[in-house]
Amino acid sequence: MSATEFHVVSPLGIAERLRSAGCVFAEEEARLLLAAVSGPAEIAAAVEQRVAGYPLEHILGWAEFCGLRIELDAGVFVPRRRTGLLVNEAVALLSADPEREHLDGAEQPVVVDLCCGSGAVGAAIAFRIPGLELHAADIDPAAVACARRNIGRVGGDVHQGDLFEALPPAVRGRISVMAVNAPYVPTGAIDSMPHEAREHEPLWSLDGGTDGLEFHRRVAAEASEWLRPGGHLVIETSQRQAGRTSSILAHAGFAVRTVRSEKLDGTVVVGHARPY
Repeated sequence: MSATEFHVVSPLGIAERLRSAGCVFAEEEARLLLAAVSGPAEIAAAVEQRVAGYPLEHILGWAEFCGLRIELDAGVFVPRRRTGLLVNEAVALLSADPEREHLDGAEQPVVVDLCCGSGAVGAAIAFRIPGLELHAADIDPAAVACARRNIGRVGGDVHQGDLFEALPPAVRGRISVMAVNAPYVPTGAIDSMPHEAREHEPLWSLDGGTDGLEFHRRVAAEASEWLRPGGHLVIETSQRQAGRTSSILAHAGFAVRTVRSEKLDGTVVVGHARPY
């Protein structure tokens, strides 16, 4: 191996190459790439992929999310750190749910991860609250294949289809918590997103329509039919859009509150269905 080749595949050389390409956490990324890939040629190729703008998670084949290693295939939406707030809120609602005390051993709380992507949200919820009946759904076949590996590890089922059309009829009216990370980027803002997302994640996992809220309207319009009385709909949104997402849920008949985490830079809107 020449001195130049050694420099390229050494931790220091990789970090320097990544830093020159604008990677903020160059040393950490270098460590992860070296651990994931073996052989100088493979390492060099992985580094050049990263320099060219490929998401680190796609190169590694996994993403860290809520303390879990989520398997991730190329072209599948990368779970964001801020989405940990969606998990935290769903877990808090399930933990505080008085209905759980009345469930016998044959009945489990039903949780749905809608627009699940890799299944990261559902897997993280089930990891922290064992004994759920977990369902996840997405329209993208590549995401569904990926989610089946992640959700399968926690005993859940993954379905392919457009929003509620994907869900099994048996869960209608039984869902305790529906966690939704639907696309919410306005169409006109897609071009201003980071290169990694624009070029390497599917457009349908990002584009939320003209104002970014098309999917929030569609979910809110049907969710009450699927939730059990007193169940909760939890939707990730942006801080700027939270007021409009709240209005959409309120108009659909939910009691609404907004949760914001500065630490995670995340925002979710929680809709509480009427207990009847």
